[in-house]
Amino acid sequence: MIIAIDFDGTIVDDCYPEIGPIKPNAKEIIDKLHTEGHYIIIWTCRTGIHGANAEEFLIEKNIKFHQINKSNPENVEKYKLDTRKVYADIYVDDKGLIELPDWNEIYKIINKKQYKQLNLK
Repeated sequence: MIIAIDFDGTIVDDCYPEIGPIKPNAKEIIDKLHTEGHYIIIWTCRTGIHGANAEEFLIEKNIKFHQINKSNPENVEKYKLDTRKVYADIYVDDKGLIELPDWNEIYKIINKKQYKQLNLK
């Protein structure tokens, strides 16, 4: 699955323009999802120096990801379209309709969604 994960308020506490402390279990779960073969896109409104700081933070913390604010190149080629909103199967964002669960619960929700997708095919 392609998973787009927000940065501020989701991976780290929202302290923009500073970078807040990392949320409990965020690194471990993101790395686990990456290792399991999911395509991880960091999805953030940060740009310029603030975007560079976020990328540097992810690299320093050794958090595994494939892209920042860019769709999977395979989907861009497949659909001949590269929109502003990154394409993903699931979006993990603290600004969603409901309160963001903790990262262990996020992992369970992603696995449940993947199981449903696999059984529908």
